[in-house]
Amino acid sequence: MAKKPTLKAEKRDALGKKVKKLRKNGIFPANIYGKGIKSLAVQAPFKDFEATYKEAGETGLIDLEVGGETRPVLIHNVQKDYITKIPLHADFYQVNLKEKVKTFVPVTTIGEPKAITDKLGLLMQTLNEVEVEALPADLPEKIEVNIEHLTNVGDQITIGDLKVGSGVTVLTEPAQIVVKIAELVTKEAEKEAAAEAAAKEAAKAEAAPAEGEAPAEGEAKTEGEKPAEAQKENKKPEEKSE
Repeated sequence: MAKKPTLKAEKRDALGKKVKKLRKNGIFPANIYGKGIKSLAVQAPFKDFEATYKEAGETGLIDLEVGGETRPVLIHNVQKDYITKIPLHADFYQVNLKEKVKTFVPVTTIGEPKAITDKLGLLMQTLNEVEVEALPADLPEKIEVNIEHLTNVGDQITIGDLKVGSGVTVLTEPAQIVVKIAELVTKEAEKEAAAEAAAKEAAKAEAAPAEGEAPAEGEAKTEGEKPAEAQKENKKPEEKSE
């Protein structure tokens, strides 16, 4: 088993608004909690917490040294600055190494799908983490999924396809899709393109004169047609009866 990272902390007296001063001085505020454990406010050097968090994430066990004892903990509920994303506060969840815990584990992909290299489709990852249950020492740092075999549009990998350790139970619904190959052009885009082409054709048809259309006012008369007045002049007067 890999050696767990160690973080040294001490009891924290600064609470409420006083915590801001701690952060300015490079001290990171946190709390310890757990099943059947009294909550305890603690603090640690920010640079030490940052390095430990980078190594363990939220699924790796940490040996937290505080008050002369070592506690096995997981990092939970990390609050970050909205703009800088710098951690502002965290909880250390103290675990019983003999009891299973539930937590979320990130899913990472390996390789490049053939459908992407052949330019047949787009890769869509719809889930970035899954919920698992395991003994604290068995919790995986991440779940890796190989996607190189995805060849055609519609190919997908579901939760049920994931490979995890024997001591790990995935709690997320097995039918949920993790990654899939989508079409390069969506059906909606195709419909819009077809509608636009039809509109252009209709505009062309309206611009061209219809066959057999009557001449506009002022245009030449049809050959052989006589004006009404000329027809009147050629008409013979009726003979009067004596």
